[in-house]
Amino acid sequence: MKNKKLFWIIGIISFAAAVSAAVTAFLFVKDKQKKDDEELMEYLDSSIE
Repeated sequence: MKNKKLFWIIGIISFAAAVSAAVTAFLFVKDKQKKDDEELMEYLDSSIE
């Protein structure tokens, strides 16, 4: 009974850590994509002139 409760706690903590890591990775990728898009637009604007 005690071990079962411990496994539940570890499972919940592991799940929260995995979700947190996934959200953080998603935000980093989204931010990088935004920066790349801005750099591309800046390059295109300067190459047209």
